[in-house]
Amino acid sequence: MERLQNILSHAGVASRRGAAELIESGAVTVDGVVVREPGARFGADAAIRVHGRRISAAERKRTIVLNKPLGVLSTMSDPFGGRTVAELVHAPERMVPVGRLDRDSEGLLLMSNDGDLVNRLTHPRFEHRKTYLVKTAGRWSEDKLALLRSPITLDDGYTIRPVPVEVVKLNADNTQLLRFVLTEGRKRQIRKMCSAAHLVVLSLKRISVGAFELPADLAPGKWRDLSSDEIAALFR
Repeated sequence: MERLQNILSHAGVASRRGAAELIESGAVTVDGVVVREPGARFGADAAIRVHGRRISAAERKRTIVLNKPLGVLSTMSDPFGGRTVAELVHAPERMVPVGRLDRDSEGLLLMSNDGDLVNRLTHPRFEHRKTYLVKTAGRWSEDKLALLRSPITLDDGYTIRPVPVEVVKLNADNTQLLRFVLTEGRKRQIRKMCSAAHLVVLSLKRISVGAFELPADLAPGKWRDLSSDEIAALFR
């Protein structure tokens, strides 16, 4: 017997926290009955459905890396008809994006049906490092670099912790290539940081999560499975 919350997480439906929210919202039925208690326990023979879709707890765990191109949403569906990663990744397993990458950002996006891995990479307490290369435009000064590296209060009132920011290249046309390393990952954090420094973001690409780097031979829109060693490194 296993907790319903864990069954959904292990099946790759969502992180444990996300699974609890689904259950409490009434989206989950067991043997045709709505269950709202995440800690309720059920056996392997229970018929579990989420939004009417049957969930198999025995589904093979799988994690892939996608080089997300510009203009694609890091969601499995969009009610407004936008292009999503589901159109790029064709697999029998129901995998979910691990974290977010904006429509106008590109680069490394992990997708998995391993609830433990999803939880480890998205829960704030693990503080996984995510590295981005960002091209910006605007008059440059060392004061702006100091500002980017300092605590900044975002427009929602939240003050982010200092972020490691490195200058990769300063160009003569008042554009810059910067490297940001985030552990918090607030929504559109880098763009808001650059706006506070009066810099315009021209491009934003995620190049690594933890020690895992975007494969150099993976073209935009392409994906591949992670090896067992790569998955183990993500857990470390």
